[in-house]
Amino acid sequence: MPSDVFLIRHAMAVSASVEVRGPQRHLTELGREQARSLGDRLRWHDCEPTHIWSSPLVRAMQTAELVAAGVHATCGIETVEGLAPGNEPIKIVEALAKLPDDALVMLFGHQPLIAMIGGLLTGTADFPMIERAEAVRIHGNRVRWRFMWDADAPRAIF
Repeated sequence: MPSDVFLIRHAMAVSASVEVRGPQRHLTELGREQARSLGDRLRWHDCEPTHIWSSPLVRAMQTAELVAAGVHATCGIETVEGLAPGNEPIKIVEALAKLPDDALVMLFGHQPLIAMIGGLLTGTADFPMIERAEAVRIHGNRVRWRFMWDADAPRAIF
């Protein structure tokens, strides 16, 4: 199991409409700003991913791309169907278990699935919701910190 997993919920997206269906919802201008800002902030907190996995939905992929650019990621972004809404969180945890112990993985997804993955990784039945454009760093099996896109520093949790 990777020693560090970052759970990141996508940034603000346009509302669903007749023209823009759920999976095609893209980031708003504010959402793009949130994702860029989160990436810039994470760069200063030992966030050099070896793996980036994203839901295939447009808003998650766009968030992953902007955060990856902000942290100067050298790995590519892998689309993982299991991170799309409606999937079972255990499948992501099982896939994470196959990665090397020294991996640092960023997962980009949606509520409630992304928090359910956090609950499985930490053994916490009532894992708190992850806000839009928020990153939660899990080290080992504990939440180390939570970081909002507009915060000056991560909120440490020990």
